[in-house]
Amino acid sequence: MLEEVERWLDRRSWSVTERPLDQLLPAKRGTTVSVVLPALNEEATVGEIVTVIRRELMSDAAALVDELVVVDSGSTDRTAEVAAAAGARVVHRDAILPRIPAVPGKGEVLWRSLLVTSGDIICFVDADLRDFSADFVTGTVGPLLTDPSVHLVKAMYDRPLAGSPGQGGRVTELVARPLLNLHWPQLAGFVQPLGGEYAARRSLLERLPFPVGYGVELGLLVDALHTVGLDALAQVDVGVRKHRHQDERALGRMAAAIYRTAQLRLSRGHLVRPRLTQFDRAEEGFVPRTHPVDTEERPPMVEVAEYARRRRVA
Repeated sequence: MLEEVERWLDRRSWSVTERPLDQLLPAKRGTTVSVVLPALNEEATVGEIVTVIRRELMSDAAALVDELVVVDSGSTDRTAEVAAAAGARVVHRDAILPRIPAVPGKGEVLWRSLLVTSGDIICFVDADLRDFSADFVTGTVGPLLTDPSVHLVKAMYDRPLAGSPGQGGRVTELVARPLLNLHWPQLAGFVQPLGGEYAARRSLLERLPFPVGYGVELGLLVDALHTVGLDALAQVDVGVRKHRHQDERALGRMAAAIYRTAQLRLSRGHLVRPRLTQFDRAEEGFVPRTHPVDTEERPPMVEVAEYARRRRVA
């Protein structure tokens, strides 16, 4: 590990307990905070997350969060209904910036969310978390409220696999961490580089391109490094993260998208073929199934006319 990263770990890695809520409330001083939950078929968990945030962070006594938005990306279950009943504002992905047809992918939803939120700080939280704690929000938002030199904060945590003493984050350990250590060693200190819980200043997010798919977290982290520098990035330990784990096929597609996102940020990215072939067992033997790898990226939101007009009006 680079000496620079060792120093960064000491200086920019904290515990959520270091910034309790009663210290963050006076630190807001007019700064507005939006929480965004990207959601696709998460009716089992989204309601509890919304309820906890509203109860603990949006009350008259503890108004840390000003805006809570669930962006539904085409759920076929009751995700939107459950989220709205719990008190979130629900916006459907396809209703945001309709002149640009939406494509599937988490990054697409996060990018579009910039147009339907108003906070100076935006906190992203995955909608599949179980046993949700408000620490995911206070932990990532806290340093942005107390230190103006910090621009992006990732949550770090243990990720236990259900029924196993080991850790989750398989794509992190097998794909993302090796890529970061080899090509962007300044980012080697991030414990959960692919984690979906992080907060950033709008002034940073609106200047970054957004990979539309699974590569969004790695892409934002790498681009933030180049835009504001390592010392403007930080991480906070929030304990344990429990969520729904994906099967190996889905993880393979995720890994390919992340690898492609990394390659697009390297000088030889054009040499990579954006296809992934996996195999299914059938009566006649193994059958290949080829999937496209997410390669599309959305431009920085400041380059979108509708966003620029909205910000001028605001």
